[in-house]
Amino acid sequence: MSSIKEGLMTNWHLMRIVRLALGVWMAGWGVQAHDWGMGLFGAFFLYQAIANTGCCGTAACAPPRRRTFTKKEDVKEIEYEEVK
Repeated sequence: MSSIKEGLMTNWHLMRIVRLALGVWMAGWGVQAHDWGMGLFGAFFLYQAIANTGCCGTAACAPPRRRTFTKKEDVKEIEYEEVK
């Protein structure tokens, strides 16, 4: 349960705040105007803000995180051969 709370409370950046504000505004407008389409778009943006996801869902288009090696045995030496 603490990981859910930790995920909601950390890593807030500008785009996440924009998604939250846009989602609240669109969902509120959709409810007030009885417009299902606007309400669904608002719910979509709210989900993105709460779950910290983008259009790619699982951040599949994000660059991979840099891997840190803890042991020297984990690092593989690359051998180069000069071609003339």
